[in-house]
Amino acid sequence: MAGIEYEAKALDVDPAKIARLIVEAGGVQQAEPRLMRRYVYDTIPAVPGRWVRLRDTGAGTTLCVKQIATDDVDGTHETEVTVDSFEEASALLGLVGLTPRSYQENRRTSYTLGGVRLELDEWPRIPPYLEIEADDETQVWDTAAALGIDRDSLTSINTTKVYALYGIDLDSIADLRFE
Repeated sequence: MAGIEYEAKALDVDPAKIARLIVEAGGVQQAEPRLMRRYVYDTIPAVPGRWVRLRDTGAGTTLCVKQIATDDVDGTHETEVTVDSFEEASALLGLVGLTPRSYQENRRTSYTLGGVRLELDEWPRIPPYLEIEADDETQVWDTAAALGIDRDSLTSINTTKVYALYGIDLDSIADLRFE
C-alpha cells in the first residue's frame, strides 16, 4: 500500500482525558493498549528524511519505507506491506545488507471516530501524544475540532522531531525501550 498520510499530532496529552473525549464524541476503542516494537534502517543510499521501518504492531507486522517531504499534514509518504514475521523479516533484511540503526518501542491504544484513526501513543522519555490520521486533511481538522483540540496546537512533525522538542536526539539512541 502506498500513499500520502494525512495526520497531525496533539502533543503532551493526558491519556485518560483523551480516551474519555474520544468515547464521548462517539469514538470506539479498537484494541487494548499494546506494545509495538520496530527496527529502523537507513535506505541504500541513505537519504535524509527517508527510512525503512520494520514494525510489530502487536496485531501484525509491517515493512515500509517512509519519506518526509514536509512537516505539513500531508507531508509524509509511505509505502507499506504486511509481512508474516518480525524476526524473519529482520533476518531477511540483514541478508540483503540492511543493519538496523535502532530498535524502538512504544505503547499504542487505537480508536476510530467515524472513518478517522486515532492513535494514543506513549513512548519512553517523552509525554504521550495523540495522532489523528485520516483519508484527507479536512477529516483531520474536523476530528480535532470534535475532540476540542485547537487546530493551532497540532503538529505534523515526525517522532524524531517530537523527541527533539524535549531535547532528545532520537537518532542517537540505538535502543529505546520502556524500563
